[in-house]
Amino acid sequence: MAKENNSANPDGSVKALELARPPREISVPIPGKKSAKKKEKNDAKKLKKDKKEKKKENKKKEKKLKNKAYNKELRRLQIELVKLQEWIKHKGLKVVVLFEGRDAAGKGGVIKRITQRMNPRICRVVALGTPTEREKTQWYFQRYAAHLPAAGEMVLFDRSWYNRSGVERVMGFCSEEAVREFLHSCPEFERMLVRSGILLVKYWFSVSDEEQERRFQARIHDPTKRWKLSPMDLESRAKWQDYSKAKDEMMAYTDIKQAPWYVANADNKKRARINCIRHLLSLISYKDLTPKPIKLPPRQADTGYIRPPIQEQTFVPDFYE
Repeated sequence: MAKENNSANPDGSVKALELARPPREISVPIPGKKSAKKKEKNDAKKLKKDKKEKKKENKKKEKKLKNKAYNKELRRLQIELVKLQEWIKHKGLKVVVLFEGRDAAGKGGVIKRITQRMNPRICRVVALGTPTEREKTQWYFQRYAAHLPAAGEMVLFDRSWYNRSGVERVMGFCSEEAVREFLHSCPEFERMLVRSGILLVKYWFSVSDEEQERRFQARIHDPTKRWKLSPMDLESRAKWQDYSKAKDEMMAYTDIKQAPWYVANADNKKRARINCIRHLLSLISYKDLTPKPIKLPPRQADTGYIRPPIQEQTFVPDFYE
């Protein structure tokens, strides 16, 4: 609605009619409000992106290696291991490989794949049990030193002298003083082995809490694997953090230049096996000394020898027809 303004201008003219308008709202900007909203938006966007990347990374991590590709690569690596075996024998090398890690981390699996095609007289496995009362009174490294290789041999230790800084420490089987002595003397012991001509390789198989739990459950439900679960394995579940602390301190003392630790991510068993074997092969320079194909000699000619009646022999029953 228009209203009339009767006031006159200085020149005597009358002001034009003015329209009555509602007062305009004036927005006063709040300092930092806009930048805060922008930051909040960027943070939400970044969080979404991080979640997406993490999901993608976990998916890639969980992706299993196809059996065909795994078996093909394992076959190739085992042929190389046989070549390495012949080189060790030819050159008189002395090789020691230690396999350490959490329970159910897959140490036994990779050892089995390494030795599967190799000569047990050249490559042998040492897996010592609980020390006897006599062994407990010996120098700690003494019972392990007895199994060290001679020239032309390769020894794989399925757990080793590192029991002292691991299970023995966490489970209270030795004093803290004995642990301190081990942490100081172990690097010197290993340097002594290296100076004597032994090639010492140390692997730590790392497995996540979730994957270890899954493997424990699989062992519980599989009668052929249940023997792998010892009382110590079950007890270790309740002392996960204690084992972590013990491992970290052990690494700090014994990860030496002459014999460094190599950590293998073992959440995926198949990848861990072929990664470890390939890495082991890369540490030793060797040449292919595989024997050439052999020509069989002719069978001995029949001279008329008459063998005893077959009925006199005791045979294994044929259970399966």
